[in-house]
Amino acid sequence: MSYDATEYNDAILDLFLALFLLILLVFALAGYIFNALIYYKASEKNGFSDMAYIAWIPIINIYSLFLLTAKGDDDKAVRAAALKPTLIFTGLLLFLFLIPLIGFISLPIMFGLWIYYSYRLLYRWSGDTGKAVLYTVLSLITGGIFHAIYGLMHMNQPFKA
Repeated sequence: MSYDATEYNDAILDLFLALFLLILLVFALAGYIFNALIYYKASEKNGFSDMAYIAWIPIINIYSLFLLTAKGDDDKAVRAAALKPTLIFTGLLLFLFLIPLIGFISLPIMFGLWIYYSYRLLYRWSGDTGKAVLYTVLSLITGGIFHAIYGLMHMNQPFKA
């Protein structure tokens, strides 16, 4: 039996990769649960209790974010305004998965949409444009941790703006 150092190094590398992926999965699951809870509670508190359950459905839950940030004079106009970016986001997501090489163009667009609507949600909670910009930047710097903490603190409060 001979000792091969490359096999030992490959096994350690595989172990670290598996551990990294496990930690990444745990953080992704925690982020999903926090966002779903925030959108669910905010929907209930701000007049969308009939649609609050959507926050727990993967992929479709993006509608909750768009619904919470939509502008309109009445309930029907708000729901129609939320449907438009939801369809755009869903189309970009399908484009990403159906045409992978070219679909990567949709990733920065989807990220930009998410940042903009996260800003609008933070604006609705804070009622101040300057604070909402600061909170959005802090959310980006912290990888969404600030957004989750701020959302958990304000999810049971009605919007100011």
